[in-house]
Amino acid sequence: MKKILVVEDAQSLRKDILEMLGFEGFHAIGAENGLIGVQRAREFLPDLVICDIMMPEMDGYGVLEELRKDATTATIPFIFLTARTDRTDMRQGMELGADDFLTKPFHAVELLATVRTRLRKREILNQIAERRMEDLRENIMMALPHELRTPLNVILGFSDLLMTDCQIMESDRIEVMSRHINLSALRLYRLIENFLIYTHTELLMTDHRQVEFLKNNYMVYPRTTMEHSATQKAHEVDRPGDLRLDVRDVEAVGIGEDYMRKIVEELVDNAFKFSSPNTAVCLSAAAEGDFYVVSVTNQGRGMTQQQIALVGAYMQFERRIHEQQGAGLGLIICKRLAELHDGEFRIESVPGASTTIEVRLPMKHVELSGL
Repeated sequence: MKKILVVEDAQSLRKDILEMLGFEGFHAIGAENGLIGVQRAREFLPDLVICDIMMPEMDGYGVLEELRKDATTATIPFIFLTARTDRTDMRQGMELGADDFLTKPFHAVELLATVRTRLRKREILNQIAERRMEDLRENIMMALPHELRTPLNVILGFSDLLMTDCQIMESDRIEVMSRHINLSALRLYRLIENFLIYTHTELLMTDHRQVEFLKNNYMVYPRTTMEHSATQKAHEVDRPGDLRLDVRDVEAVGIGEDYMRKIVEELVDNAFKFSSPNTAVCLSAAAEGDFYVVSVTNQGRGMTQQQIALVGAYMQFERRIHEQQGAGLGLIICKRLAELHDGEFRIESVPGASTTIEVRLPMKHVELSGL
C-alpha cells in the first residue's frame, strides 16, 4: 500500500482528499500546516507528498525546501496544490524540485491521475536504480576478486619457485619469472592506486575549499609529459607501433602534472584495452577557445549510448563475453578529475567501429618569467 502525505490547511479539503485516496487503496495521512507536514514527512516517509502552497506557519515552498535538504526525504515525489496560476509561482516550485502542480479547484479524476502518474514514474526510476545497483554488484563480484587474485597468484607462484629452485635454475628462466612477478606487482599497484585516487576524488567533490585550492593548480607546456605517458603505456601493452600522437603545446593548463599524466594514462590504456593489435590509437591535444582539449580515439568495439550513460565506478560492460583487465575505475577517474578542474568529459562512440573520449580542461594565463 502506497503512503501519501496531504499537507493542506483547509480542513474540509484535506478531509476530502484523504477520503478519496483511502477509497482508492492508498494509506493517506494529513497535516494541517507546513511545520507539521515536514515533521510527519520525516516520521511517515511517504511515497508521495501533496501540498498546498499558501499555508500558515510554513508555506508549501518552505515544506519542499526542507524536504529536499534531508537525504531521507529528498527524492519523494512532490505535488503542489495551488489556487494561483501565475507562471512565476510555478517556476519557483519547479526550481525547488516540485514534480507537478494541480490548480484548485480540481476534479477527483485529475488528482488521482496525477498521483498515479507520479508514483508510476517513481517506480520506474526505482527499478532503473535497482538494475544499476545489481549491475554494480555483479561487476564488483566478477572484477575485483579476479583482479586481486590473478596478479597475487603469479607473484606467489613464481616467487615460491625462485625460493625453492633458484640454485638449479638457468639465469634466463630466473629473468622470465622475475619479469612476470614485476608485471603482476605493477598490475596490483595500479589497481590499488586507482582505488585510492577514485576515493580521493569522490571525497574532494564534497569539500569546496579543497576544490578551490585544486583549481589554482596548473602545469606549463604539457606536451612532453603527455607524449611520454602515452608512449610508456603503449610499450607496457606491447603496441608502440599502434600509437599515433598529435599533441600541440600550450603555455599552461589548469591541472597539476600528476593528474594530467593520470588522465592520459587511463584514456590511452582504455583505448588499447578495447581495440585490437595493429589498429591505431590516436592521442591528440590542442587549444579550442579557452579549453585545452585532450582526445583519444580507437577503432575498437565501441559503446552504446546506454553504456556511455552508465559509465561509473566498477562499471564494466560485457565482461562475460570479452576478456578484459581492470576494475572499471579508469574512465570515472578521468571524468571526476575533469569536473574538479572546471573541465568536461565526453564520449562519442559508434558500436563496432570507434570510440573517442574527450577531456576538456581550462587553459591558464600565467606569468612564466619567474619560473
